[in-house]
Amino acid sequence: MPHTLSEWLDYQQQTHPNSIELGLGRVREVWQRMGRPRPAAEVITVGGTNGKGSTVALLDAMLRTSGQRVGTYTSPHLIRYNERIRIDGREVGDAELVAAFERIEHARAGLPLTYFEFGTLAALDLLARAGLDVAVLEVGLGGRLDAINIVDADIAVVTTVDLDHMDWLGADRDSIGREKAGIARAGRPLLIGDHQPPQGLLQAAAEAGAEVWRIDLDFGARPLDDGWRWWFGTDHVLDLPSPALLAPVQRDNAATAIAALRVRDQARPQSPPWLVPAALARALASVRIQARLQPVDMGEPGPQLYLDVAHNPQAAASLADWLVRRGAAPVQAVYGALADKDVGGVIAALDARIDHWHLIGLDGVTPRGLPAIALAEALHRSAPQAGYSIYPDLAAALAGARAAAARREDELLLALGSFHVASQVLELFPDDG
Repeated sequence: MPHTLSEWLDYQQQTHPNSIELGLGRVREVWQRMGRPRPAAEVITVGGTNGKGSTVALLDAMLRTSGQRVGTYTSPHLIRYNERIRIDGREVGDAELVAAFERIEHARAGLPLTYFEFGTLAALDLLARAGLDVAVLEVGLGGRLDAINIVDADIAVVTTVDLDHMDWLGADRDSIGREKAGIARAGRPLLIGDHQPPQGLLQAAAEAGAEVWRIDLDFGARPLDDGWRWWFGTDHVLDLPSPALLAPVQRDNAATAIAALRVRDQARPQSPPWLVPAALARALASVRIQARLQPVDMGEPGPQLYLDVAHNPQAAASLADWLVRRGAAPVQAVYGALADKDVGGVIAALDARIDHWHLIGLDGVTPRGLPAIALAEALHRSAPQAGYSIYPDLAAALAGARAAAARREDELLLALGSFHVASQVLELFPDDG
């Protein structure tokens, strides 16, 4: 049996023939053998194409501001596997994870589990043992057949729906929306943060009997000169400072998170202590998430580098919106992608804002990685006039981008795409904050 965390993670890669295998049968069977641990007294499950991680972090901050004990489960991680499970803001330790994996191994008795299923069961086990008030769980892929969905959510959130993971979820937004609606439960709230939710999502939510609350109809965010205004029905309006997270779309994520907690607390005769501007302002200011428009300190004077995991067209469009609003000068972009992503859609969304593309291959990092030459071919198809260079690795691409940006004082560096790009950037330039 493995002993260290790294040994366990290597072992988990071998217990199932596929890295992704949607379905609840295996993971539910092992969960039941473990005693069906419920991760907390209340469970909020967050799904969606983009914005899941940010919304989980915002919910965590708001709940902890009110004095509640909160645990979170997110994926993937960037540097340490431990990032995936946090209890009261603290990453769980190696020893805790190893103990959880040992319990899972005993319970599964040879039943094959994927890497993600192992991690999900470990999260449920460790959060349950922590005696939490609330657990906030991020869906890994889709919703209906994601391992997280063995737990019935008291509140479900779907942030956005767009084309991603189409090999598993379907070829259009309606199909993908139906999969994401699978986390909703009859008679329980489902918060939707998508401005134009697909009919498949709405129909599936209605069929499930969920109590649906939609951005723009039931709650929302309006920009102000010095912040933004959150509204909920006709009874609640709060003027708030902008989130510390930079992208304009983070206001929508924050509005959806606040609405989810307002729905949770609506039966209370008085507003809960967290639902006051000062408390929410503290929560919004406290949230920092790596690789979401994260400014990176490269250790010496020069153009600013921002890191973002924009890996699908919707996320790329949000990134382009931030660049437009920022009034950015030409941008030097370092880009690497996975082969199963809509690379053309990402490029099309951003190309008007990019001065030069600095391309790297990820085929040497992960079996799903796209080689640099294939990325260049995709770039040429989507943006035939775009300038680009190919590099053997991330460090060389960053050096090339920095040299190109040095020709102008106002240029910006941007590293984007896969989480593998983000993790390499953060390994080169650790975030000590």
